[in-house]
Amino acid sequence: MAAPETATLKNLNGTWVMNKTLSSPSDPPLTLQGISWLLRKAIGLATITLHITTYTDPADSSFHIDIVQPGVGNLGGTTEKRVLDSSEREHTDHIFGHVKGRSSWVTLEEVGMEDKEDEAWLKEGWLEPKEEDEGKFVKSYVESVGNGWTATQIWGFAMIGEERRYVRRAVVRKGPKVERVRLVYDYKGERPAGQ
Repeated sequence: MAAPETATLKNLNGTWVMNKTLSSPSDPPLTLQGISWLLRKAIGLATITLHITTYTDPADSSFHIDIVQPGVGNLGGTTEKRVLDSSEREHTDHIFGHVKGRSSWVTLEEVGMEDKEDEAWLKEGWLEPKEEDEGKFVKSYVESVGNGWTATQIWGFAMIGEERRYVRRAVVRKGPKVERVRLVYDYKGERPAGQ
């Protein structure tokens, strides 16, 4: 389902489900990230659901995006707490292991990647951000601690077919190997209470 007109990067509140038909295959980047065959297959079969809450912390005016991804079957869930202040933070989960990363607001001119093909991929196909997002996109950078891969994502909205969709474009690198993927999400409504 298309993103509602009220959805912006500062208002992603709700439940979003990855549309596997419209998204790039997940297996190549997960392979590059060293995810086991069994776990890749489980992820490939799972319905990837994100319960997102966005808010500004009144204590310091920092913007937060909290994402709860519930477990499916034997695949445990994960929680991401992103603060868009460019500060590096560490996180550990059962899928990607120990990582460090940072999130920030950027214009497309500020995406800045060493590899120009990576940069072009991350900048491609976006709708102009809504006024509430002040011309900015979310940039997320994650680096594996000990496994040698990095992942850079740009989040925004794009027209897919005739519908406005929440989209993430990502570049995953490990040494000279690279995978470029597009993740497209269906809006499923309000986040369930208690999640």
